[in-house]
Amino acid sequence: MKLATLKDDTRDGQLAVVSCDLKTAVIADGIASTLQRALDDWHFIAPQLEQLYEELNEGKARHVFDFDPKRCMAPLPRAFQWADGSSYVNHVELVRKARNAEMPESFWHEPLMYQGGSDDFIGPMDDIVLGSEEWGIDFEGEVAVITDDVPMGTTPDAALSHIKLLMLVNDVSLRNLIPAELAKGFGFFQAKPASSFSPVAVTPDELSTAWEEGKLHLPLRTTWNGVQVGQPNAGVDMVFSFPQLIAHLAKTRNARAGSIIGSGTVSNKDSKKGYTCIAEKRALEMIADGEAKTPFMKFGDTIKIEMFDADGKSIFGAINQQVTQSVIKKGRHSSHS
Repeated sequence: MKLATLKDDTRDGQLAVVSCDLKTAVIADGIASTLQRALDDWHFIAPQLEQLYEELNEGKARHVFDFDPKRCMAPLPRAFQWADGSSYVNHVELVRKARNAEMPESFWHEPLMYQGGSDDFIGPMDDIVLGSEEWGIDFEGEVAVITDDVPMGTTPDAALSHIKLLMLVNDVSLRNLIPAELAKGFGFFQAKPASSFSPVAVTPDELSTAWEEGKLHLPLRTTWNGVQVGQPNAGVDMVFSFPQLIAHLAKTRNARAGSIIGSGTVSNKDSKKGYTCIAEKRALEMIADGEAKTPFMKFGDTIKIEMFDADGKSIFGAINQQVTQSVIKKGRHSSHS
């Protein structure tokens, strides 16, 4: 099943069921008005959405329209939780090696994870609006899952069943703001602006044998300014599976329905697979030549992140964005009561 959230001038958008080939869609308002509503009562609502999905693919659904990713918000335009892991330890190791920082042994045995802002996600084709190129604008191609209610203390084995949907992520990072923030010892904040997500979220069964043991074994294609810069396989070199990430998150607290857990930057040890974030490319340059040559993103740059199945068909649709400069209006701000 493939689900999308369409823009309708509300904060949470309108839930739609999208055909397998991403060509047509139908509004699901007779079943659930929003994706969060569906997740809150998944066991009851999901079968109804599945039936509508089957009817859509068989050409039997009513009120069908052409699916347009430009109309999409993030599948969850805002979420109760966005926790991003760092499953590809190769990525962490390269970045740390480039700055001569020691790699703690614990990084191979316990996931790194931070809690990002989840109140204002970006749609798959919306601009990435930022204030300055000096911040070191970077893209990060990732995979993410959405869960139902996960009880505190859930084990990795049990966590697998709590994964209801998967999607792609562009976890935008502001690299030049990161060092000062981490030096404070309190994690990311300003260095992590709003993330963007793929047009559709899909149920695990849509992925067939590519979804195995909580990992998605397909290449993630990243295209920067029209040039493909990476296609690492998301299932290769993933040290911590999604069930392990979920268990880590839920060790001391519950994770409620609609929680989003990210994989971290997809990275393979085979450098020929390219990169899904500029920081990794710069790290390889530093290690090889002692100098990073690849610049970060500039205003006007474009980034496209997409994943294809074994038949070459897009699974989630594409994150396809442009970086633009924010316009800060001068003058006094007023508040209204």
